[in-house]
Amino acid sequence: MLTQFHALGRALRDLAQPRVLAVLIVPMLGAILLWCVLAFLFWDAWTSAFRSLIEDTALARWLIDYGGKWLLESLGVLLVIALLFPAILITAVLVTELLAMPVVVSVASRRYPTLAKHSGGTMVGGVGNALGAVSIFSLLWIVTLPLWLTGIGAVVVPALNSAYLNQRLFRYDALAEHASRDEFAELVKRNRGGLFGLGLLLAPLYYVPVVNLAAPVFAGLAFTHYCLTALSRMRAKGVSAR
Repeated sequence: MLTQFHALGRALRDLAQPRVLAVLIVPMLGAILLWCVLAFLFWDAWTSAFRSLIEDTALARWLIDYGGKWLLESLGVLLVIALLFPAILITAVLVTELLAMPVVVSVASRRYPTLAKHSGGTMVGGVGNALGAVSIFSLLWIVTLPLWLTGIGAVVVPALNSAYLNQRLFRYDALAEHASRDEFAELVKRNRGGLFGLGLLLAPLYYVPVVNLAAPVFAGLAFTHYCLTALSRMRAKGVSAR
């Protein structure tokens, strides 16, 4: 856990770098504005579509029989809202990956001047990693929606899903320039718990107003420092690129 806090500390210091400040709020602010505009344009169509799907289910008939028609009419709205959150998060993280991560890695890597670059990452690999991460995250979000009704699930489940998405996406970009393919695989294997733990520490930031504007870039910095530190230590122990 000390390694995660060390990475967070270095990421916090790097936030003041001019190049980082230039892209700091662009991903999240852009994602919020995009989905607010889309919601304004298509809100009625989205809520109507979900209501139509719900009305044909056994749950809908049960709610109507027991006087819960008012709840049925609200479910469409609730589902749209529940899906807007992951849509904003996915968009912000992907924009961070495409726009901000080259800047983030460039700034963070200055703290590791002796770390050799083995360039194991590729554009195709990055796209494949992003598609896999977003697909699994979206599936997890939809499957776990019923757990939101348990109360605590509405807090815990989104955090777990966000932690997965962050560590899956950012670890690849953080290591793409410096680690070989074999080193990347070995590092992820050795640090799977640590990567997910860092994701959990960062997840709450996405749900705090104002703070969440900087959360994606801050997360990118934290994962870059965590991964480059782990790579340095792994090489020092004699695990070399092949």
